[in-house]
Amino acid sequence: MDSLEQLLQNREYVPFIGMGVFEGCRFSDGGEMPFDGDSFIITLNNGRAMSPRLMYEYSRAAMSIEQRRGREYLEQMVKHIYSKEYELAPIYKALQKYKPKYVIDTNVDSSLQRVYSDQTHFLITGISRIGAEHDRFVVYLYDVKAQKYNEIDKQSLNDSFPILFQPMGSVTPQNNLIVSDADFVDWLTEAMAGYGMPEFLKSYRKGKEYLFLGVDFSKDTFRMVANELTMDSAGGAVVTDQSEFTKKQQRFFDKHGFTPHVESVNEYIKL
Repeated sequence: MDSLEQLLQNREYVPFIGMGVFEGCRFSDGGEMPFDGDSFIITLNNGRAMSPRLMYEYSRAAMSIEQRRGREYLEQMVKHIYSKEYELAPIYKALQKYKPKYVIDTNVDSSLQRVYSDQTHFLITGISRIGAEHDRFVVYLYDVKAQKYNEIDKQSLNDSFPILFQPMGSVTPQNNLIVSDADFVDWLTEAMAGYGMPEFLKSYRKGKEYLFLGVDFSKDTFRMVANELTMDSAGGAVVTDQSEFTKKQQRFFDKHGFTPHVESVNEYIKL
């Protein structure tokens, strides 16, 4: 597979980032940044593991916390996790150098926004469980001078500036999060009906190739998310330290033309 530098220089190649890119990263207070489902659950639950049934997938655990403690508590816990100071993970430093025109980031922190904070860009963040509207996204335009995001009409989106897409929401500029089972069910239901992204992106994404970094495809959830976001793709590559795949994973890769590249994300980024 081509090097990260070669792929990022290819304007048709779209980075698709998951939580695994934070492996080995720490907050400034020394705490480990969540980099997979287990570590995210433990961080959400104040350093304690939950039952095996809930540890299976972080959306289950988040749903349990929401049911016990309330939605506001869950949202504030996630916001608190990423309110701490931390150095950008290696992939974001690479993006800072090459500034791709289009990036999909399923993480909910502000790393990607920090990367592009020196230039005008569009930001799309996912939302869920809202009334009246079908659309499960909000579109913003970043004002460099004011260092501020302003919500804009979805029809104003175009490719004149870089497009940052955080489909699972973000703690900034508003605390919109797709994190619990109910969030994912709602978002996926509307996404399957065509309301998961702006119309402009549905055309813009045609023929794009994707570079998956730190995305966990071992569970159904993110295979379903990726399926909705990468329609009309020309294939791509999945960087993973997993050497064996389930039948579901292999079918997913084969269907979309995504080729697994067996290597840890951090090692690949060093190339």
